[in-house]
Amino acid sequence: MSSASIKKIIPCKKHQLIEMVLDIEKYPEFVPWCLDGKINDRKEGKDLIEIKGDLKVGKSFLNETYSSLVVYHKNKDKILVTNLGGPLKFLENEWNFKEINNSTQLDFNINFELKNNLLNAIMKKSFNMGLNKIAEAFEKRAMDIYKK
Repeated sequence: MSSASIKKIIPCKKHQLIEMVLDIEKYPEFVPWCLDGKINDRKEGKDLIEIKGDLKVGKSFLNETYSSLVVYHKNKDKILVTNLGGPLKFLENEWNFKEINNSTQLDFNINFELKNNLLNAIMKKSFNMGLNKIAEAFEKRAMDIYKK
């Protein structure tokens, strides 16, 4: 299993970053290797937002679609994501948000394993680089949208 974590200060308010993370249909506009994002179901309660969605990731004809459950715990400023289907044998990631002086400290942790052992070995070697690129994409998107 592969795991990684990243801590980053993103230049926007906490609620803005949370909205950006939950808007998976916009991911293809700025997240590297994300070709499509689709929300299949969304339920909003007093303390929770639950989203079932699909992300198509890869490059051109080498791509896969995986389904996940995204749960935003409003009172904890936490988003938990788990795998529902696709090329992943296991996925668990956690986003934690803390507002600091009109910016947001993002703590992101991920654990995953692909069903394909060869692809899993390849991903392990380049995963930290990819995670940093994705975190930078969220930071750039926040700057483009909220720091005008």
